[in-house]
Amino acid sequence: MSAALDDLDRKILSELQLDAEQSLDEIARKVGSSKTPVWNRIRRMKEQGVISRQTVILDAEALGLEACFFVLIRTSEHEADWQNTFLRALRERPEVLEAHRLAGDIDYILKVRVKNARAYDQFYQALISEVKIYNVTALLSMEEIKSTTILPV
Repeated sequence: MSAALDDLDRKILSELQLDAEQSLDEIARKVGSSKTPVWNRIRRMKEQGVISRQTVILDAEALGLEACFFVLIRTSEHEADWQNTFLRALRERPEVLEAHRLAGDIDYILKVRVKNARAYDQFYQALISEVKIYNVTALLSMEEIKSTTILPV
């Protein structure tokens, strides 16, 4: 269920997505409001779950995590025990930035960030030692064309 947001809420969200470190005064000035209503709206949107958390975005390459793999997984297992083991394994692996269950020929896609191909192989070996997987295809991203956390509000 989506929250009811008005234009001012959307402006506030856009500003927070650009820079959550801005002061309430800065945000209020940019969205054409005052500090208290902006604070109240941010608090309400947090309570509603529209704003789930605030964080810092790190540069993966600056940290030596230069390889980004998209991992396509097919499984012949669809029982609850297998799925629980698989999901636990993914959640415990810090290399997995995203994991999605898909409709179609591929069951899951993972976004994995590691130092290099050797590090990916270590990740892969650890994963298949924990969970039975029918087929895995790893695709190395040659160039990141667009990456954003900014949602179109």
